[in-house]
Amino acid sequence: MKKHIIYVLILFDNMNTPIKANKTEGIGKLTMKEPYTSTRFLSKQVRGAIDLLRPFTLTAPFIVSMSIMTASLIYSGQPIPENWWIIIGQASFTVAIVNAASNALNQATDVKGDKISKPYRPIPRGVVKAESAQSFAYILYLLALMRAVTINFWFGLFIFLIMVFTVTYSLPPRIKKYLFLNQIWIAIPRGMLGILASWSVFGNPFTSTPLIIGVIATTYLIGGMTTKDVVDIEADRKTGVRTMINTYGAKKTALISFPFMFFPFTFIPIFINQNLIGSYLWPLSFLVVFSVIILYLMIKEAESETLENVPAWALMYIQYIFFGLGFGLLTIYKDILPF
Repeated sequence: MKKHIIYVLILFDNMNTPIKANKTEGIGKLTMKEPYTSTRFLSKQVRGAIDLLRPFTLTAPFIVSMSIMTASLIYSGQPIPENWWIIIGQASFTVAIVNAASNALNQATDVKGDKISKPYRPIPRGVVKAESAQSFAYILYLLALMRAVTINFWFGLFIFLIMVFTVTYSLPPRIKKYLFLNQIWIAIPRGMLGILASWSVFGNPFTSTPLIIGVIATTYLIGGMTTKDVVDIEADRKTGVRTMINTYGAKKTALISFPFMFFPFTFIPIFINQNLIGSYLWPLSFLVVFSVIILYLMIKEAESETLENVPAWALMYIQYIFFGLGFGLLTIYKDILPF
C-alpha cells in the first residue's frame, strides 16, 4: 500500500516532493482519509484511537475555552493567581476531553452510517471495534468530569450538562435522528454551555457578557453545524436520521442556515447599544464575512480530498476559533483600545 510522507531531515530541500516509505517507517498517515499503516512511532490501533478523537475538531473548543477563561480572569478584576496558566490549561484540556469523548461515542454508535459515507474512519476499517470505542468514550467522560469538579462547582456542573447533551445525542433517545432538534442539541453544549463553563473558571457565568456571547455562539452553531451533514446525506437517510440537508437539499439548507450564521454578528452593535456587552467588542461584527463565504461554499458543495468533510465545515470551525480568540484578545486589552 503506497504512502507519502515528508522526512524532517530534507524538509527544507524537498518540501513539495512526496517520498515513498515502507510500512514500518515514517510518521504514518497525516490525514483521516489516508490508509492505516504501522510506523516506528505508532501502531495502527494507536492511530485509530487518535482518529476516534478527531483532533481537528478539538482545536476549536480548546482555543475558544482558553480564550474565554483568560478573558474572564481579566474581566473579573480579581488578583491574578500565580498558577493561573495551570488552571486555564487544565480547564481547557477538560473541555477538549469531553468533546473528544463525544466524538468517540458518536463514531461508536454511527457504524452503519460511517460504512456508507465515511469508510475511512477507524471502526469501518476494522482498526478499532465499536465496543472498544464506546468504552473509550466512557473513560474520557469520567476523566473529564472528575477533573472538572476539582476546578469549581459551576465548571463541574456545566461540564456535566455538556455530557448529558452529547450522550443523549448519540444514545437513546438519540436526538441526532430528529430534524431541527439535532442542530439545537449540538449547538447548546458547544455554544452556550461551553462559553458559560469557560467563563465560570474565574468569573460569574450569569452576567450579561458571557450570556450574550453564549447566545451569539449558540445561534451561530445552529446554522453552522449543518455543514457537517453534507457528506452524510445518503448515510443519514438510510439509517433513519433526518437532517436539514437530506430533507431540503444542500442549497436550500444553506439559505435556511445563513441567517443563523449572519445575524448574531450583525446584532453585536445592538447588544452594545443596549449595554449588554462592552463597546470594545464591536470588531467581532466583521466575522460576518466568514459567514458569507460559508454560504458560498455550502452552495458549491465541494468535498475535500483530505478533510473529513466539505470546506464549509472546516471554515465554520476556523470562524468559531477566530470568534473565541477575538473576544479574548479584545477583552484582555480593552483598557488600551482606542474604542
